[in-house]
Amino acid sequence: MGRATVRVKRSGEQGNIVVQVLDDDEAPVEVISRFMRHLGARGCSPNTVVSYAYDLVHLWRFLGERELVWTALRPAISLELLEFLRAEPGRPAVQRFGLAAVAPSGRPQLSPATVNRILTGVACFYDWAIAAELFEGRHPIERRPDPAWRRVTNRHRPFMGPASRQQPQRRTLAVRAPRRLPRPLSDEQVAALQGALRCRRDQAMVWLMLQGGLRPGEVLCLQLEDLAYGRRRVVVRVRDDHPAGVRAKSRSERIVDLFEPEALAAVSDYVRQDRPRDATSPFVFLVGGRGIRRGEPLTYPALARLFARAATRAGIRAPWVTPHALRHTHATRMWERGMRELTLQRRLGHASVESTRAYTLVSDRQVVADYRRALGQSEGAP
Repeated sequence: MGRATVRVKRSGEQGNIVVQVLDDDEAPVEVISRFMRHLGARGCSPNTVVSYAYDLVHLWRFLGERELVWTALRPAISLELLEFLRAEPGRPAVQRFGLAAVAPSGRPQLSPATVNRILTGVACFYDWAIAAELFEGRHPIERRPDPAWRRVTNRHRPFMGPASRQQPQRRTLAVRAPRRLPRPLSDEQVAALQGALRCRRDQAMVWLMLQGGLRPGEVLCLQLEDLAYGRRRVVVRVRDDHPAGVRAKSRSERIVDLFEPEALAAVSDYVRQDRPRDATSPFVFLVGGRGIRRGEPLTYPALARLFARAATRAGIRAPWVTPHALRHTHATRMWERGMRELTLQRRLGHASVESTRAYTLVSDRQVVADYRRALGQSEGAP
């Protein structure tokens, strides 16, 4: 039980997977398997299901060290779970800069954001166990009313304010984590990256993320019918039929206009010249070359690898320089050029304006204007 591991098996042709957590005897943990099936029935993406499995592996390791069964977890014991997670080593391959806590094994510890995500996964598991009448007693990860939303401006606020029946809550078990700003690429970095791309397919994907603000999963899930060249737009649809299980994060469809010419031109060039002509797949971006995977839809690991290689050739490789950074770059540029907050939210497909508001902190026009006035400078001053 103390050495729990995750096993992921592909099944079917539509990216379906079977996720299992194995105990010390290499036998699946039945209660976790039931929870994984529940997540699949809810329509969670394969990546989400796998993430929950890894979160519960940490819980099972903790229970194994304490020689406890999962039904014995209580709020007092969950305090020890927090201490256990803070001492757990993280992945050794992750490059970190600056000061970082180090576990006794010599590897960096789990980040505060990772610990909080694990605690959220554990809380969801016990939510399900209580609903399934498999667990009795107090919830191990307690929630209490959050009074801070009344006095802290950047906290989520109910639509009806104090009159709302659903008042904000927070977990009593959490790690204080920094609120980091999105990191957009500079114009010089974007130019270097584009110069390092080797084929039309890669250039088209980068332009869609840079000028359309599409998520990597949304780009990979695009199909030929989603491209409207005449109207200069793409339609981001909710699809669950990618063979590798790639899905868009949002479950809401939206239209993304592309009035800057480079993105659609790059996509058109790729489709007409480089996309395999004998391919039967409706997805836009496919594996090329002459290998056995020719004509298959591109996967996210493949996108991440080609992007990392291009960033290395461009000399801009860094842990935060990822395909998603292109979306951050697009959002920051749109905000700096005057797009309104709610309009930017709709363009990016954010469910909450709080997600969009992070980009207003990168470059707040009102703060800059007030600062210039305080210095006695005009708005057009350099």
